[in-house]
Amino acid sequence: MVKKFKIRKDDTVQIIAGKDKGKTGQVIRVIPAKDRVIVGGANLVKKAMRKKNQQDRGGIAEVEAPIHISNVAIVCKKCGPTRIGYKLDGDKKVRVCRKCGDTL
Repeated sequence: MVKKFKIRKDDTVQIIAGKDKGKTGQVIRVIPAKDRVIVGGANLVKKAMRKKNQQDRGGIAEVEAPIHISNVAIVCKKCGPTRIGYKLDGDKKVRVCRKCGDTL
């Protein structure tokens, strides 16, 4: 069974719990198997990288680590971090802000 999340790739989200609480960023990747998302510029961890070829430098690089999807909230342009609802717009199902009703 494939899990369905309300947060998708390229959504702007705010981190609401953890060491990076308050930071905002774009969702780079959604990992449904582990209930996690990767947010650009947030939850950075240092990772030892191996040299792949002659020109490439190895060493310690900072990469984004996955964050549990319950620790992020989607950001509405009008009212900030919010939850997502759904509305039928004709025959299409669109995501809407729970606070102001604006489409996301």
